[in-house]
This record gives sequence, C-alpha cells and structure tokens, in this order.
Amino acid sequence: MSGPAGPATAPGRRIGRLMTLTGAVGRLASLRLAIDDRRLLKDPDYVPSCDVSPVVGCGSAMASPQGNLLGFPSMLIGLGAFAAVAALGVGVLTGARLHRALWLTLNGGASAAVGFVHWLIRQSLYELDRLCPYCAVVWVVTVALFWYVTLRDCAHGVLPVPRRGRAALNLVLESHWLLPAGWYGVVVLLVLTRFRTYWSGLP
Repeated sequence: MSGPAGPATAPGRRIGRLMTLTGAVGRLASLRLAIDDRRLLKDPDYVPSCDVSPVVGCGSAMASPQGNLLGFPSMLIGLGAFAAVAALGVGVLTGARLHRALWLTLNGGASAAVGFVHWLIRQSLYELDRLCPYCAVVWVVTVALFWYVTLRDCAHGVLPVPRRGRAALNLVLESHWLLPAGWYGVVVLLVLTRFRTYWSGLP
C-alpha cells in the first residue's frame, strides 16, 4: 500500500475520511444485497427487506440479467471493491503514503465503476422499471468517490493538468460540491419523472 511518495501522493485526511466512508457504506449496501440474493436462491418465496412496493424493491433487479452481468451477482464486485476502498481510506487516515500508481488504479477503478453505475441507472429506470434502495446507495457513494478522488489526483499532479487549466481547476476545487449536487439532482429528477404516476398516487 505504501511506497515512494512525494508531494503528489501526500495523504490528506479529508480524502481518507471520504474513502473510508464511501467504502464502508458501499460495502454494507452490497452485503445487504448479497444476503437477500442468497436467501432468494434458497427460497423463491422470500421477500427482500427492500421490496416495499411495485416500484421500490430489489428482488427482481437482483434476479435480472443486469444484476448478473458477468455471470455472477454484481454485488459481489461491490463487496470486494468497496472493502479495498475502505481499507485504503483507513490507511490514508493513519498516515500511509500511497504510491502514485495506486492512486491511478483507484481513479481508474472509480471511473469504471461510475460508468457501470450509470448503465445500471438506465437499466433500472427504463428496462426493469424498479428502484432498488440499496442500489441507489451504491450509486450515491460511487459518484462521490469518483468525483473526489479525481479532484484529489488533479490537485496533487497524479493526473496532469495543463498550465492553462490550473485556474479552472482551482475554481472547481473552491466550489467542489456544486457538480456532484447537480449530478445527484439530475438522477433524482429522472427518478421522479420516470415514476411520476406512482409518486402522485401515494397518500
């Protein structure tokens, strides 16, 4: 986990806290999905705890091809990946200096994860017609992890930023919360619009 490190890889407590939190929350959500999936395999009549309505639920999503895209339950990827993120976050918090290659690997993994998450969002809303609460938790923490690891890597030179782009980067760093807030807002708007008939029928 540790290795030669200069200013570009100096640890920061804020990113360490964020990695620990997103890793822990993402792993808990993945674990809950894995437990419910296992119980469904043993008992087809089992009703997962997140199945609360015709729209809000995880059961059909877990059993779908989208939930087993690589030939095994997708939440198993989350179990391992989020555990690794949390472990790295704890390492950063306790003073570990991560090698540049490790930050790049984390950034690459987070980029792949955020792309996969958005594919799942589309599938959930427009193919499966279901909103899985635990999946939504994974969506939230994956976006946060991707955004703040990318910002950290740009700010510390792990991802090179041209000289003429430094002013824009500084502006983004000063208002770092704006883009993820808008990002989440767009997803919430899509959810509200897609299931507007259901929401409007609630007492």
